[in-house]
Amino acid sequence: MPRAGHQWLWLRVFDPAHRRLPIDTTKKKPSPTEGHQMTKTSSTGAGYSRRQALRMMAAGGAVGLFAPQLLGKPAFAQTPPAAPTGRVVVGLSQEPTVFNPLMAHIEVDDGVNFSMFDALFRINPEGAIVPNLALEVPDQTNGGISADGLQWRIKLRDDVRWHDGAPFTAEDVKYTLELIVNPDFRAWRTTGHAMVRDITVVSPTEITWRMEEAFAPYLNFLTETFMVPKHVLETATDLNENAFNQSPIGTGAFKWGRRVAGDNLELVANPDYFGEGPYIEQLIFKYIPDNTVLYTQFRSGDIDLVGQAYISPDNYAEAASLAERVVTLVPKTSVETFYLNVEKPQFKDIAVREALYLAIDRQAIIDALNYGVPTVTETFMPKTSIYYNPDLPKHEFNLERAAKMLDEAGWLPGADGIRVKDGVRLSFANSTTAGAHLREQAQQFIQQTFAEIGVEMTIANLPSAVMWGDFWTLSQFDSAMSGINFLIGADPDVTNRFHTKAITAKGGKGSNNAQYSNPEVDALLEEGSRTFDTEARRAIYMKVQEIIRHDLPFLPLFANTSVFGQKAGLQGFVSNANTRTESWHAAGWYWG
Repeated sequence: MPRAGHQWLWLRVFDPAHRRLPIDTTKKKPSPTEGHQMTKTSSTGAGYSRRQALRMMAAGGAVGLFAPQLLGKPAFAQTPPAAPTGRVVVGLSQEPTVFNPLMAHIEVDDGVNFSMFDALFRINPEGAIVPNLALEVPDQTNGGISADGLQWRIKLRDDVRWHDGAPFTAEDVKYTLELIVNPDFRAWRTTGHAMVRDITVVSPTEITWRMEEAFAPYLNFLTETFMVPKHVLETATDLNENAFNQSPIGTGAFKWGRRVAGDNLELVANPDYFGEGPYIEQLIFKYIPDNTVLYTQFRSGDIDLVGQAYISPDNYAEAASLAERVVTLVPKTSVETFYLNVEKPQFKDIAVREALYLAIDRQAIIDALNYGVPTVTETFMPKTSIYYNPDLPKHEFNLERAAKMLDEAGWLPGADGIRVKDGVRLSFANSTTAGAHLREQAQQFIQQTFAEIGVEMTIANLPSAVMWGDFWTLSQFDSAMSGINFLIGADPDVTNRFHTKAITAKGGKGSNNAQYSNPEVDALLEEGSRTFDTEARRAIYMKVQEIIRHDLPFLPLFANTSVFGQKAGLQGFVSNANTRTESWHAAGWYWG
């Protein structure tokens, strides 16, 4: 099979006419003074020239990585305004489309959820769980959780009202928890909730329940379980399709305003909010599907804050030099993945998954396409977590070893050069959000290296609403490129992502989109969820990471780093890696 260095690579680069420009991969390695430092050549002899090609793919972006800067620092206001004033426009690369917070949704929907709804608890940037609708966080010392972890008692605030003026009570909590496990409702996740028994409304401000078994992560789950109004939804004839889902009513700092599908969503201030703020009159989520256009509108001032997927790494250096802008690097808990649907016949063989991982020049993708902003990882666990396993096998880019592994596993080249075994061609599609240009460039690069070992990968990208709808949640894809936060809050439990019972495509409830199933992992996850002792849990999740790294249901590309960008005058914005949205506390934003 041909190897890079002996042919011309045809790559689509960002050229105004969208021409396919030839890149000579036989050129010598440039000196470090030419731009970004290159990484070491791989053992195949293909490594450097391939990365040089990648650099040319990213031509036109700012080369190099500068230290985080806070340019154009705002003159901080003494106090926020006494009444809501002004508006903030958040630019998103995907469109929020799911407005019932209990139904399956993606990260951009959470910006709306956190702004319109409240949970019993929330998790702060330091990873601490704090009260929201509840008066205090229950634990085994204050009597909120029994010593065996089975009996729970929650005390609620008495000053909360729904956006329509109705009081929030314990009846709403009971209704919400029961709705989640209703078999007729398409719940986002039922893990943990399915263990709740004997829910009892003691009074309008107190509720108790019994857990079928101890479940240590449940407090974290409740930080992302937004309460919904019983008095509105109990009369709905269809739990999944109803008026509430298109014009929701919450208790949050902002109320539903209006939606222009395909363009923007406007929320308005809730003057009766029980908590801090809101200090702005309007919160607008503007949908800009092309990441390059998203950045351009930040640069021009059309948007005030860059939300999901933030400023792309190729624009970081320039963004950090803009006047009247604040640009910072913040490590994320999400991992950029090459996700495999392991129920597809092409991926059932672990030798295929291992070979594909060997055939991805991951360091080049980090350095050349992403300008060194992300960092390498071998696991789903954030490096900042005490549960992170640093001793997993390290990725190696080695095309020769990948080809040999496939040969030995019986995947042999057919007449067209594509490998075949037992009638199955090693050919599949890879999908992601159309317009995510760095992912699209990575796809093109991976497509070429896979071809060198006899693997055919086609690119089939989709609009975000289609990509992350049933196509993703029901595992209709072959493979996908996605940034995923595998945890809920700061808890290490990943039952929702890796337990067999979390495979939605097989009737389960969860987000196991890879359709991964391993009885040993299932047992460990069940043990971990029943364990409250931190050190014992640490040993369990270390082992889970070890097994999943061996099984490779997803190929980790890198640990994400967010490039946050905002106008200098925007006060009160604080990033929170323990949530999936930049708008987790938009109630505290104001202009100063």
